[in-house]
Amino acid sequence: MNFLYLKDIFSFKSLYHKELFCTFAHDIGYVEGTTVPSFVRIKPNMISKDTVNQIVEDFLKDSNYYLVDIKITSDNHISVEIDSFDGVRIEFCAELNRHIQSLLDREVEDYELDVSSAGLTEPFKVSKQYEKNIGNEVEVLTKSGQKFVGELMEVNDTEFVLQIEKTEKPEGSKRKVTVNEILTFTYTDIKTTKYIIRFK
Repeated sequence: MNFLYLKDIFSFKSLYHKELFCTFAHDIGYVEGTTVPSFVRIKPNMISKDTVNQIVEDFLKDSNYYLVDIKITSDNHISVEIDSFDGVRIEFCAELNRHIQSLLDREVEDYELDVSSAGLTEPFKVSKQYEKNIGNEVEVLTKSGQKFVGELMEVNDTEFVLQIEKTEKPEGSKRKVTVNEILTFTYTDIKTTKYIIRFK
């Protein structure tokens, strides 16, 4: 079995706080220089997603930006995604990053932080992304497995409208013709909706 000395563990300041190990050593009766089993691991304090969400929302409320998603891993890697109807500036991401850091105490919560724009071809996560893409072509996959591609026409709080093209053969005609069809979807029936990039 491998062992680590407490004095060696204390050197890992970037990963764990020294005071956490001091408390641990005191509680179990270990002193510096004695060995500790290598499987012992003390996790940093978990940062609350609600806390980060409130910080971000307060910062964005007077801007044209909106929050898309926040993810926090078990080792406090925080990922914040934002978007706006006019695109996302790198400078704004940097400003938000600094603002979040100013309100989180690294002496208490060791963390990594990334602030970025929502991926262009990633599935929509909030209704404002649907609003932003009115008039654009999107791909919709329903929970039942049906896939539709069409122009996003209308959006409200519970559903959205898609105009698709399909071919059909009118009665008495020898040729198929392309016609438009309007479909309405509720968000609860949708698995994913994505913006489609066309290269002409």
